[in-house]
Amino acid sequence: MDNLTIFIAVTAAAVVIQAGILVALYLAFRQTSARMEALAGEVKTKVIPTAELAQSMLADLRPKIENVVNNVSESSTLVRNQMERLDATLSDVIDRTRLQVIRADEFLGRTLDRVESTTELVQETVVSPVRKVSGLVQGLTAGLEFFFSGRRRRREGATVPQDEMFI
Repeated sequence: MDNLTIFIAVTAAAVVIQAGILVALYLAFRQTSARMEALAGEVKTKVIPTAELAQSMLADLRPKIENVVNNVSESSTLVRNQMERLDATLSDVIDRTRLQVIRADEFLGRTLDRVESTTELVQETVVSPVRKVSGLVQGLTAGLEFFFSGRRRRREGATVPQDEMFI
C-alpha cells in the first residue's frame, strides 16, 4: 500500500470522526435548545403574569404610597412646628420663672433689710431707753429702800445683817 492510500484512509477516518462530533454537537445543541424553549415557555407562563400582576399592583399602590408619604411629611412638619411652639413656650415659662425668683429674692432681701433696720430702730428708741429708765428706777428704789430701811434700823438699834451689806 502506498503512502497515498494510507493518507487517504487516515483523512477519511478523520473526516468521519469530525462528522460524528458535529452530529453529536448538533444533537446536544438541539436538546439544549429544546430545554431552553421549555424554560422560556415556563417563564412566559409563570414569571411574566407575576411580573404583570406586580406591575399592576404597583400601579394601584403608587397613589396610596404617595398619599402615605405626603401624610407622613405633613405630620412631621406639624410635629416639628408643635415642638418649636412647645420650645418657645417652655423657654418663656423658664424666663418668667427666673424673673419671679429674682423678684422674690429681691423682695425677701428688702424685707430682711427692713426687719433689721426696724429691729435696730426699736432697740435704739424703745429698748435702750427702757433699760436706762429701768436701771434708774431700780437705783432709785434701792436708794429709797436703803434710806428708809437705814432710819428704821437706827431707831431699832439693830445691826445690818451681812447679806444686806452687799446689796
